[in-house]
Amino acid sequence: MNSLTDPSTTQRHLQTDSDRLWASLMEMAKLGATPKGGVNRQALTDLERQGRDLFIQWCRAEGCTIRIDNIGNIFARREGSDPGAKTVMAGSHLDTQPTGGKYDGCFGVMSGLEVIRTLNQHNITTRSPIEVVAWTNEEGCRFPPCMMGSGVFSGELAFDAMMARTDADGVTVSDALDAIHYRGSDEVSPDEIKAYFEPHIEQGPILEDTDTTIGVVIGGLGQKWFDLTLTGLEAHAGPTPMNLRRDAMMGAAEVTQALNRIAHEHQPHGRGTVGCMTLHPGSRNVIPGQVKMTLDMRHWEPEALITMAQAVASAVEEICQRHGLEYELTPTADFAPEHFDQACVNSVRQAAEKLQLSHMDIISGAGHDAMFIGRVAPAAMIFIPCKDGISHNEIESATPEHVHAGCNVLLHAMLEAAEVHDIES
Repeated sequence: MNSLTDPSTTQRHLQTDSDRLWASLMEMAKLGATPKGGVNRQALTDLERQGRDLFIQWCRAEGCTIRIDNIGNIFARREGSDPGAKTVMAGSHLDTQPTGGKYDGCFGVMSGLEVIRTLNQHNITTRSPIEVVAWTNEEGCRFPPCMMGSGVFSGELAFDAMMARTDADGVTVSDALDAIHYRGSDEVSPDEIKAYFEPHIEQGPILEDTDTTIGVVIGGLGQKWFDLTLTGLEAHAGPTPMNLRRDAMMGAAEVTQALNRIAHEHQPHGRGTVGCMTLHPGSRNVIPGQVKMTLDMRHWEPEALITMAQAVASAVEEICQRHGLEYELTPTADFAPEHFDQACVNSVRQAAEKLQLSHMDIISGAGHDAMFIGRVAPAAMIFIPCKDGISHNEIESATPEHVHAGCNVLLHAMLEAAEVHDIES
């Protein structure tokens, strides 16, 4: 092996293996595969355990050491030449939505693994260790809130509180971790991280609409989530006059309209969504006496996000007074907007330019683990297009060409941060 006098010259022509990366994505997608071509591999289920096992198997085959922390985050490490150097990390998550796709989360983890495979294939030594992480329960669909593993790791979410969270069947995170044998004891600190990069499909339509290959993510929208319960009085749909009803569903409909109106008033970054709603008693000829629903608010500016939440709370109170309803509004998640590290963002941008890929700056509308990691270590994200901007859906789709391009950008961004030391002659 020869010491490189000009590492950038060698790096410029280095490419990951597109076929190998794609094959890994498709193999992982078999675990929890759905009839419509998607994936249902929810956090801490046996199917997700199988995905974790497969990821670790692949990492160990590349000579990586494995660490698992107390919330089940998996860290696969390729050592560098300097034992005291901080690690350059990449990753995302392996869990999916109930009707999820093949790429959300998994693309980031498999890209990190492909970087390690490429470095091994070409006998490249980096000064800093290269590490790939699979975060626990990013989706939050089985155990809210989302980004749980990275939230605990970064100190943004309390470990004990998260371990006590339950799914719809009353199973706690603690019990679920034990059931799949992924409660770890390794101590991994954010202080170890020199730079963190997270590749991901955009989950929106902007890159595809502008025919752009790479999104250089400069940050992400802040989020406020609430559970709202509206309680009125169930009564017979026929004998009860409209003006004498305490219809919880009418209140829910007006709250939904108010949330959307408030989001429209805070453009271009305001978002407002009711994603879940259940009615009681759920009979066609009974006026709903109770509705449980979720409220999701997002914005790029912290002050605007606070204003939106206050406006929605005021609207809920006014609507309930008018319809004779009682209500309970409970916060379930509160994530501040994230502005990523400028040096890491520049590394992504420069990698795209080096590879002559079209690119643009973009703000993420979705929550990602990088947003928590960015609060405790330098971080950035790499977006690639997904068909029609669709995600959290079984028809979620990305092309092999875009997947390969995003992975190559990751490779070059990580190499810049990790400092190439030696390469095969």
